[in-house]
Amino acid sequence: MNYRNLLNDEQYQAVVCTDGPVLVSAGAGSGKTRLLTYRVAYLITECGVPADKILAITFTNKAAGEMKDRIRKIAPDGDLVTVCTFHSFCARMLRKYSSFLKDYRENFTIYSENDVAKLQKDIFKQMNIAEESTKSNFKHNLSMLKNENMTIDEYARIFNYDRDINDFVKFYRLYQGEMQKNNAMDFDDLLINFYNLIYENQDVLDSIQNKYTYFSVDEFQDTNKIQYDIIKLLAGKTNNLLIVGDEDQSIYGWRGANINNIFNFTHDFKDVKIFKLEQNYRSTKKILDRANLIIKNNKNRLDKKLFTENGDGTDVFYYQAMNESDEADFVVQNIIRKHVSGVPYNEIAILMRLNALSRTFEEKLLTYNIPHIMYNGFKFFERAEIKNVLAYLTAIVNPSDDISFTRIINFPKRGIGDTSIEKLTEIATRNRTSLKAAVMNYEQEILPKALKDKLKELKDLLTDLEKNIDQMGMYDYFTYMLEKANILKTFDLDNEQDYERFLNVNSLVNSVKEFEENNPDASILDYLESVTLSTAMDSDDGNGVVIATVHGAKGLEFDTVFIVGCEEKIFPISRDDSEDLEEERRLMYVAITRAKNDLILTSSSSRFMYGKREYCVKSRFLYELELIKDRQINSRYNSYNNNYNYSNKKGDNMNTLQSNNNQSFNYTFNKDTIEKKSIDFSKVKLGAKVVHPKFGEGEIVEITPNSSNHCVKIKFDVVGEKMLSLDYAPIEFKE
Repeated sequence: MNYRNLLNDEQYQAVVCTDGPVLVSAGAGSGKTRLLTYRVAYLITECGVPADKILAITFTNKAAGEMKDRIRKIAPDGDLVTVCTFHSFCARMLRKYSSFLKDYRENFTIYSENDVAKLQKDIFKQMNIAEESTKSNFKHNLSMLKNENMTIDEYARIFNYDRDINDFVKFYRLYQGEMQKNNAMDFDDLLINFYNLIYENQDVLDSIQNKYTYFSVDEFQDTNKIQYDIIKLLAGKTNNLLIVGDEDQSIYGWRGANINNIFNFTHDFKDVKIFKLEQNYRSTKKILDRANLIIKNNKNRLDKKLFTENGDGTDVFYYQAMNESDEADFVVQNIIRKHVSGVPYNEIAILMRLNALSRTFEEKLLTYNIPHIMYNGFKFFERAEIKNVLAYLTAIVNPSDDISFTRIINFPKRGIGDTSIEKLTEIATRNRTSLKAAVMNYEQEILPKALKDKLKELKDLLTDLEKNIDQMGMYDYFTYMLEKANILKTFDLDNEQDYERFLNVNSLVNSVKEFEENNPDASILDYLESVTLSTAMDSDDGNGVVIATVHGAKGLEFDTVFIVGCEEKIFPISRDDSEDLEEERRLMYVAITRAKNDLILTSSSSRFMYGKREYCVKSRFLYELELIKDRQINSRYNSYNNNYNYSNKKGDNMNTLQSNNNQSFNYTFNKDTIEKKSIDFSKVKLGAKVVHPKFGEGEIVEITPNSSNHCVKIKFDVVGEKMLSLDYAPIEFKE
């Protein structure tokens, strides 16, 4: 096999450097997987290393499977190479050397996330911990403690100032005690217990080191401390360790990944040889120029600059929308143009920092009958917090719906546990009534006083909500319900996942507001019906436009990428800590380098957030990308002096973007291949009947004058009123 012809020069130099510690800093799209697989093949075919002496660590089972397949095809005995994740390798070794374990037996169970959640729920109940923020902190601290390879005593000593430290120590001991009693390990335990096994038992470590003499670890920037400690021990005898990673793509600090592991590697191992893969095979030159511009502002990185032999490509564009609806209109209409020009839907992605932004894009894609996929996540109305909030409305308008009532009976947490709900269900069954009726008539039953007190609180809430439902408009009632039920206060805004849930609920508030504005005579039941029917219609065949967070899109690539929501407090999320800001910048770098040919960034001048419409500050990253002229950063560091121009009308700026010199121009694709729908304008009139493939039959109730996209408002029988562009909407006129 001629490796020189199969690899570029830098890849080749890294492949043939087989002995001793090697660091490969692999830029986005630079062919690191190719390097890893050919290095294994080179060890086998050119160096005579037995295949079963090689251990290759990947970060996902999917990556491990792909790497195994590649190795089998290019190397003899390739199937004997051990290719697996950290967790699967640790589990395998723990079972093999189980006789050395102090607290576990060979047939230990590995608990799934659901198993862990159930056990932790029981412990919180036992400890009378009801605050969601406390639960969230304890779960986070438990994982951090294990990822950092700390004992509980060390943790308690370091964080002795924490007012909850004693409760956390108790929680930890109860949790680990139950795990050991059940002969079970969670994912973190697999790493901790394996590290302790090889650290405390030299015979076991010797056995594994004799088994494997060559090691490689992919995605090294995503390793945590315990994983780094494990690989240091395993490779400590031969030092034949290759690590491949990109500090510029380290975006999982919130779950324990330690970017400093890359830099520590060069200090902990002697005579480390460093190679940089800077040639990108994915993106055009103009896209890479922007990627280099943004990432050079980070200090904690190895100096490298991506380049490509691909063509220059089209300019990277930026569009400032008036609001989130205008932003979604712009993105979706240009998706249509891209698709008409020959780009498959699954080669187009809408990437965002927070999944709370997805709703408007999902609704616009549905409106224009464009298939779409929520990658690595739930569609908006399928998220648990959204279902829980909507269940309140359902419980008020349909008191017989036990499924919805079960969702709200302990949301937010009010101390009514599963046992109490089972008791209430028994009462409802015995009395042949609904679960809600059982709660509303709780005084008639023999129940513990503590439960009766909690049921009184719930009954008073429901009585108040029922009394006020006809006293105010839909939006006002919805916000009143959120406040009265203390729903928004359940979210810990210092926790990123809770913060996203909080923003999701705020996006739901905007959904209600938009529906009421478009359907002033509609009821809450109409809104719920619209949501249910739209969600049911919203299916895909796995071959649609991808909607994803940047975290979810890592490792993927697309012909065309839209990066939306480029505003302060969104992208980046407002941060005071410079390390957090550097991770936000790495996220933007990852988002940019997903694009192969076309990259468009958008922001909104205003956005409905926190229950009101707020003006938005353009993301500092737009300035760093030189898509907007530089502005003076003020003393608060995370704000930019910014002048807004709200004079543009939606119809005029729908298809306008700004270049890096702030001049406007039309963003168009190949005009020869784009044909807008042929419109018979004699049929476009008030009262005209139309049919939409998703929404069914409707009637034109408003025509926007002088609209460049021929916008009309249509009142559909089942989903209410929608504003559509006749140029793109898949509607037919009824005769």
